[in-house]
Amino acid sequence: MASNPSPPSSAGTPDNRTKIEALYKPKNNRKKKLWICVGISVAFGVVVAIVLAVLITQNILHVKAKTDATRPDANAAAASTTTAASASTPTSGSGADEDAGADSATTTRAGSRSRPHATASTTSSVPEATACPTKSDIPSADRGTDLDTTTWLDMTDFNCSYTSETVGGLPIVGLNSSWDNSKQANSGVPPLSKPWGSYASRPARGVNLGGWLSIEPFITPSLFAYDFSAGIVDEYSLSKYLGKKAAATLEKHYATFITEQDFKSIADAGLDHVRIPFSYWAVAVYDSDPFVFRVSWRYLLRGIEWARKYGLRVKLDLHGLPGSQNSWNHSGRQGQIGFILGQNGAKNAQRALDIHDQLSKFFAQDRYKNIIAFYGLANEPGNSIPLDQLASWTADAYKIVRDNGVDAVQVFSDSLRSLQTWEGELQGYGDSLVLDTHEYVIFDNGLLAMKHAAKISFACDTWTQQIESSVKSGFGPTMVGEWSQADTDCTKYLNGVGNGARWSGTFSDTKGTPRCPTGDEQCSCDLANADPSQFSTEYKLFLKTWAQAQMRAFEKGWGWFYWTWKTEAAPLWSYQAGLAAGIMPESAYKSDWECSDPVPNFGKLPEYI
Repeated sequence: MASNPSPPSSAGTPDNRTKIEALYKPKNNRKKKLWICVGISVAFGVVVAIVLAVLITQNILHVKAKTDATRPDANAAAASTTTAASASTPTSGSGADEDAGADSATTTRAGSRSRPHATASTTSSVPEATACPTKSDIPSADRGTDLDTTTWLDMTDFNCSYTSETVGGLPIVGLNSSWDNSKQANSGVPPLSKPWGSYASRPARGVNLGGWLSIEPFITPSLFAYDFSAGIVDEYSLSKYLGKKAAATLEKHYATFITEQDFKSIADAGLDHVRIPFSYWAVAVYDSDPFVFRVSWRYLLRGIEWARKYGLRVKLDLHGLPGSQNSWNHSGRQGQIGFILGQNGAKNAQRALDIHDQLSKFFAQDRYKNIIAFYGLANEPGNSIPLDQLASWTADAYKIVRDNGVDAVQVFSDSLRSLQTWEGELQGYGDSLVLDTHEYVIFDNGLLAMKHAAKISFACDTWTQQIESSVKSGFGPTMVGEWSQADTDCTKYLNGVGNGARWSGTFSDTKGTPRCPTGDEQCSCDLANADPSQFSTEYKLFLKTWAQAQMRAFEKGWGWFYWTWKTEAAPLWSYQAGLAAGIMPESAYKSDWECSDPVPNFGKLPEYI
């Protein structure tokens, strides 16, 4: 069904690192001018050269990275490896650069693999404030756009120098010119400068940064604190409601919800990977999209650099696709699937391929070859999309990404089907393509109704068997990209803004029929939504054992990524909160309970809480 994977492009390409460095060290032109001066007056030229060198070295004289004279032609043809022309031209939204395609005058294909495990000797620091441009230094065409660093809310660890250069049509502005791959997340894993090895032998232990660059109501309910009549249920409706205020609101969230300290804490917890969900509007917007265009892009790039600083490998995850791939709020727009299916399904499927064309050209640069371990193609496509069409799109996306020079293992979702469904599908890719499944017990009425001890046995027995079978005799490489400690669906907005919970019988398809193990009016969401300080000793023991049972089961495959690192008020969905409450193991790679151990006695822990 799927075409055989094509080998990576072997065409040599310019070194994009050199290209970036050149932007911030534009001294060659001055040297040429000085040689002309030398021809007129050698003595005078030598004096001028010495004076200029001293001023620049002492950071007294600052040099602009770009000027209007060197700005690339805005009408340069867009570089693209896709051939279908069904997708309409992306638009930028109000006040942004209208060309979201790749600029052939400045784009480098970045397919070279000459340094697969390079380690830079230094990491350049953020330019001093006095070196940052003023509004008048920004070309008029770019003032007020995402390229205008004078308008950025947060400059921490960004390079503030102006540049309009792009790779794959995506801006490099904000990147520092060097990087350091010497760090390791913990003593049990290799530094970024060395290969990870086999994920089958050393599984990933990671966490998602959910709700950061792709917002979700249950993770940050404060962003959705409007009267229900306003109809604000997802990022689409929120952005439309806020209008011109949307960019400032969301950038404040990007700048504050996840910080460098979070990456440090993730590494300190014994985790070694981070999955970073982001959505297509980080790259392009279309038609009447109200989404904030490309502001999240620079925060994604900074997040990758923070991960690098603490030795964490990255799994990129395209979480929201054009048209919505599953109709749920975390795709950006709740309602109906418009990806592959529907009147614009084919157009949106092509748009998604175009997004991957741009992304993969950008992330094929040398600076990303060590740190980006996994490249996610589409988060949770709806299971109503025909399998053959989804597999065909996945094969097309894989080829684009691989041909553009990305070395990372590509990841495709089981689309909420059983793992067995993918046996025999998308074969011939070896270890360069991995199947991603998301495991929860709270969205299925039968699993939700299991008692505490039964849930632990289910993880150790059923999930272990399913993962092992998928790896050995099913699709092949398999990982768990999402799971959580939550044992109920009680969290506010988890099932959507304004919806209730299956557990208590207040969800739309369980009205009046609680699905907790007792199945009666005792079923309560009070404890599940309480602060962990109110949890009983027995409940804490269950939660910690439940977490470790899942970890051990999922390590039978290529590893796991917990959903998620941080929430505003949902502790059973927050790895960070779990650590603070003592209901997560202190280190992800150390356990005080194994599936081979007896299930603990949880005393008089009620089954209805």
